[in-house]
Amino acid sequence: MAPLVVMTTAGFSSYALLLTVAPLWAVQGGATTAGSGLVNGVLLLFTVLTQLLVPRALRRFGWARVLTVGLVLLGVPGVLFSLSDELGVILALSAVRGMGFGVLTVTGSAAVAALVGAERRGEAIGAYGLAVAAPNLVLLPAGPWIAESLGYWVAFVLSALPLAGIPAALRLASALRLQAPDLHPGDEGLPDPGDPVSAAYRRLLRPMLLLLVVTLAGGAVITFTPQMIDSASVAAGGLLLMGLSAAISRWRFGVFADRYGAQRFVVPLVPLTGAAMALVSWSVADTDGVRVGSFLVAMLLVGVCYGGLQNLTLLISFSAVSRRHHNLASAVWNVGFDAGTALGSVAVGVIAEVTSFATAFLVAAALAVATLPLALLRPADAPPPADAPQRAG
Repeated sequence: MAPLVVMTTAGFSSYALLLTVAPLWAVQGGATTAGSGLVNGVLLLFTVLTQLLVPRALRRFGWARVLTVGLVLLGVPGVLFSLSDELGVILALSAVRGMGFGVLTVTGSAAVAALVGAERRGEAIGAYGLAVAAPNLVLLPAGPWIAESLGYWVAFVLSALPLAGIPAALRLASALRLQAPDLHPGDEGLPDPGDPVSAAYRRLLRPMLLLLVVTLAGGAVITFTPQMIDSASVAAGGLLLMGLSAAISRWRFGVFADRYGAQRFVVPLVPLTGAAMALVSWSVADTDGVRVGSFLVAMLLVGVCYGGLQNLTLLISFSAVSRRHHNLASAVWNVGFDAGTALGSVAVGVIAEVTSFATAFLVAAALAVATLPLALLRPADAPPPADAPQRAG
């Protein structure tokens, strides 16, 4: 777990830093709100497309090569942003970064399942989630400040941090070979009469859709808070509260899920997501300025749902399929995560351009509430995992 945490922290530092800075860089170059929303949309489109290929790449090339290439693709293009603030250049570099991020996300969560037994998997996902959330906690709110106070070039240089994670990635690859030699990367492409791929996809659809909606909400808030809030301190404070609550909830919900099962925590978090986004909408609807108190409370609640549902849906995904399909579960879960974040960036940006941010966030709130029937469904029965007896939840 140690090299996994180091590699993940280095990789997500670049992602978190540029998630707000890259759209601002596009705006500085003359892009509209919709155009700036495309920056993260393109990043995550190529992330999703790459995620679908990662299991096969692992099988063909092995963990070490895939992890190294992914970190290079994520770390190098950020530095090249300094060459131009034209939207076309930014979108092209974002596409390359998306490919690297796709590798990092699938391999990271798949490694958790490979290294840790089912009885403590929620706790391990929580530890992995902290490595993901810590950069978001620090660098998401700090990114705009770094760019505007110290210079965009500082943010672009810092975005090369994934390169520093390559040694840890190589240690992780070695550990996976030693500790999980029977779990061959990409085995989800092989026939399994007890758990065919088609059945695995059906079981994974429910947690993926639940995750997609909450990351749509979170992605919209993260992308547009620096643009819709005039006060830099209020925007940074809101993003900090969201990041802190997301980090804590993603960490602790895993421990609770190991003890009591994930299902009972999913149900209340889904409508809470809708309520939190509606509160964000109300907070920014006043033409005289943002309602600071309610905005900060809303960001805190969005963070709780954002972090908690990430952990719970990943745990449900791994529990829904046999060990053979854990790489597939990781890929599908990450597709839901990043597709939702991309939709939050692009669709909310377009709606806000045509109407307002308040209306756009109300749409996101309605989508969250609409998934409540999925949350209430009992998870489909799954075959017992190879590394532990079947258990409730």
